[in-house]
Amino acid sequence: MADVRLLPPNAELETKRVLKQLARSHRALAELKGFVSMIPNKNILINAVMINEAKDSSEIENIITTHDELFKAMSQKNYSNPAAKEVVNYRTALWHGYELVKERQVLSTNMIIEIRQLIEKNRAGIRKLPGTVLKNEATGEVVYTPPSGEKEIMALMDNLEKYINNDYDNVDPLIKLAVIYYQFETIHPFYDGNGRTGRIINVLYLILKELLDSPILYISKYIIRNKLAYYKLLQEVRTKDSWEEWILFILDGIEQTAEETLLLVKKIKNILEKTAEDINNILPKIYSRELVDLLFYEFYTKIVYIEKGLNITRKTASNYLSSLEEKGFLISQKIGKERIFLNKRLFDIVKQAGIYR
Repeated sequence: MADVRLLPPNAELETKRVLKQLARSHRALAELKGFVSMIPNKNILINAVMINEAKDSSEIENIITTHDELFKAMSQKNYSNPAAKEVVNYRTALWHGYELVKERQVLSTNMIIEIRQLIEKNRAGIRKLPGTVLKNEATGEVVYTPPSGEKEIMALMDNLEKYINNDYDNVDPLIKLAVIYYQFETIHPFYDGNGRTGRIINVLYLILKELLDSPILYISKYIIRNKLAYYKLLQEVRTKDSWEEWILFILDGIEQTAEETLLLVKKIKNILEKTAEDINNILPKIYSRELVDLLFYEFYTKIVYIEKGLNITRKTASNYLSSLEEKGFLISQKIGKERIFLNKRLFDIVKQAGIYR
């Protein structure tokens, strides 16, 4: 069983190599934050970026689905694809965590337990029973045995909570994020959902430290691209105290992901503006900025969303969506008992961003 050390680590964290990479990571993050802050309806961007994160973070845990399945699971409560439902649950947990952090200005153990409950849809909570081990997926070999017993785990989580919320060590928050991420994954406090909960903690910490205003940066795709390095470096902190390489890995992930996310949100903003212009030119009688924003809130819409969002009759809302489909802005599909309208332009951008390069 692992002897998990309390935080802060007894190691030099702000090495020359780390500080050099830190400047690049902060610059990329600040550019993303600045661009997003100028966009009036940020939820349009957040929803689009968040669904890819939910998909990618779940894929790391071998919960694999497609954007087409997600579209169906998001738009129909009783949709039967379990993997797609799990991804939608993850996105719900992300939003809930964001709202909690904004409201309370802390990130506590109880909040983390609440977030995990939303991901897994059970109330198992902190591990109480022994026997949890982490294995090499390929060989089945046990690579790490996390601490066991609710009392020990809660003591470690209490220490982690203090480290998250108190800046007594004056360490840069991006370096602290790498430390927090390592420590949470090493404590491994839950029976399941640890990986996805840990990745939500990352973005909530950026919000807490005001490095981002919106929950819009996630490193799951970076971890998928570098999965072997991720597990190797995580284990080498445990066995060799190799903090520098782990911190550099996370900082590089923040830089790369911030740059990729900035490109994605710029594409979404551009296609939103182009769609607004095209609808105004082709269907001026139904055009309003509120209508366009509703079409981009998710990558699908329903008659009832337009009816309530624009305060118009159901018949008028239905006519609007039919006109938009006729002109190629939307594609409709019967799911269950109702017709769902897919924003093809937005869907294609989100789907393309989810393809790994």
